[in-house]
Amino acid sequence: MQSSSQLFPVALVRAELYGDLIEDVYLLKPNNSPDHSVELSLTRLGRLHQQTPYRPPVILVHGAFGNRFTWYAPRGSGLGIELVDAGFDVWIAEMRGHGCSPRNLEYRNNQLSDYAHHDLPAIAAFVEEQSGLASHWIGHGQGGLAVILGLLNEWLTERSVRSLGLLGVAASDRLWSLLSWREKMRAIISGCGVGVGPEDEPKALLKGLQEERIFGKDRSEREHLLSRLSSLSMPVLSLAATNDPQVNAEACQALFNRFGAQQKEFISLGHALSREAVMSYGSPFMAREAHQHFSGLITQWLKAIENTSQGQDVAPSIELIE
Repeated sequence: MQSSSQLFPVALVRAELYGDLIEDVYLLKPNNSPDHSVELSLTRLGRLHQQTPYRPPVILVHGAFGNRFTWYAPRGSGLGIELVDAGFDVWIAEMRGHGCSPRNLEYRNNQLSDYAHHDLPAIAAFVEEQSGLASHWIGHGQGGLAVILGLLNEWLTERSVRSLGLLGVAASDRLWSLLSWREKMRAIISGCGVGVGPEDEPKALLKGLQEERIFGKDRSEREHLLSRLSSLSMPVLSLAATNDPQVNAEACQALFNRFGAQQKEFISLGHALSREAVMSYGSPFMAREAHQHFSGLITQWLKAIENTSQGQDVAPSIELIE
């Protein structure tokens, strides 16, 4: 089969139609990682009779224990579908061993730095090759952290990130502390088994997220790397929910405050869902019902940024409607 890219082997492995929603699933084999077995799933959403997207691409990156369905339901709604209907070119990444991305040989040793150093830059390059434009990025939890880590280490160039949306993203989270001692003994943690999502995660990756260690081995090294956030100029939107069991809303704001962008906004969604619904999904942002609380905010934000970039007198700010 002929590759869909001039960069590295890419295969269109599935093309589905749900009503008039087009779901094309690509499998990328960048061969840029020490583990050459890595293959990455990337889903592109569109409408059957939609003309060529008139707005730039948006790349959505799921968090821990998630997959592409964090962002949409093929026969329903979600942020991915709302962005398609707003005219954006929507691409949904699935990390190693999640969703349609097969488990790599070194799956048990995967780290967030692998996503940030190897996988996200390959995804950015392919999407830009296909669309001719740099992308907006939206990341949930560790997906957002991976984008930030890539930017801070210049594995992702600032030119390749038009704006950055962060959903429940802090420099450290509570995931590891939420697990029982029995669960911590396992090399692979089942999201279904612990009630936090549909996918599994390697123990090594979850432990690596503790106490901001992904940003350095000691306090001075972490502070040096995180201080670079002040030099990033792309617009930043950060959303947090006060009843998110995986991450503290104040920690989300503390990370957000480090960004030096002139166009930035932090919004606390409060208690976006009932306690029962949050516990069923592990995170407010993974629950389908929660999309009504934040998808409109993100779409409005991105539209405003594009209007501003086109010279229109519209500031990228949004109103939270209770």
